[in-house]
Amino acid sequence: MTISRRSFTLAASGAAFALPAWSQDKWPSKPIVYIVPFPAGGTTDILARLIGQKLGPVLGTTIVVDNKGGAGGSVGSEMASRAAPDGYTILGGTISSHAINVSLYPKIGYDPIKSFEPITLIGTNPTVLVVAPSSPYKTLADVIAAGKAKKPLSGASAGSGTSQHLSLELLKARAGIDITHIPYKGSGPAIQDTMAGQVDMMFDTTVVAGPHIESGKLRALAVSSAKRVPSLPNVPTVAESGVPGYEVVSWQAIFAPAGTPKPIVDRLHNEIAKILREPEMQERLGKLGMQGADMTTEQIAAFQKAEVAKWAAVIKSANIKLE
Repeated sequence: MTISRRSFTLAASGAAFALPAWSQDKWPSKPIVYIVPFPAGGTTDILARLIGQKLGPVLGTTIVVDNKGGAGGSVGSEMASRAAPDGYTILGGTISSHAINVSLYPKIGYDPIKSFEPITLIGTNPTVLVVAPSSPYKTLADVIAAGKAKKPLSGASAGSGTSQHLSLELLKARAGIDITHIPYKGSGPAIQDTMAGQVDMMFDTTVVAGPHIESGKLRALAVSSAKRVPSLPNVPTVAESGVPGYEVVSWQAIFAPAGTPKPIVDRLHNEIAKILREPEMQERLGKLGMQGADMTTEQIAAFQKAEVAKWAAVIKSANIKLE
């Protein structure tokens, strides 16, 4: 019995069409690797392990957390972008790896938008502008007035190109004032010099700065988010303080390599969303200073594109160069 070329072609194309659907029905049939593009112990790593512990049993598999740090999250992100788009590799992405780095590293090995499919925006974390208790600046309006009067102002950060640094640069641009940026090697020494009055101010995350504000070692002037932070209800936003439209939030998300089948992305999105809504996870996120973000995958994609464009403009305007 012979098969005509036309019949063979139709049969072959039908088999090719059916294969992805069959594969997705069987997914997952082996462990899923969750790449964390930062060293162990940081926020992205903590979130990966918290989510992975709950996601594995729900999917009937194991989530293997794989730390691949380097270049502000770029090394691990590039590795994830080159992984097979079959649902067996996911990535913890951040404001650094998936918004800022593309404008800081001229030879970055991936496109933060085109190389990935967004799965979940886990949450956001605002920064807060702080000064020493002895500072003459009681409000952000005081800082802006000093800047307009051409008084010398200095601002510390955890390092050039960090979200703390870019928060400062965006403030300078939106308020029309000059603040000399002083980069440190990490938040620790930067915040110590701010508390001692060696530098006038700095932005840092509410996680890091919160305890020092509570103890009275720092004075909070404004938070960078669009709305006030529940843990600092009496601290106004930067926008409320005379810089309309200002908003900066660090964020944590989960991505898959571009081309990962939509049914797999959708299932991951839905299952992780359920996990994040659990009271226990809500409590853990709160302790990390994170605010929940309930977005669809389409909304995450739009949010990320806006973030990439915003920080590209800030980095170009400030002529930021990595040291």
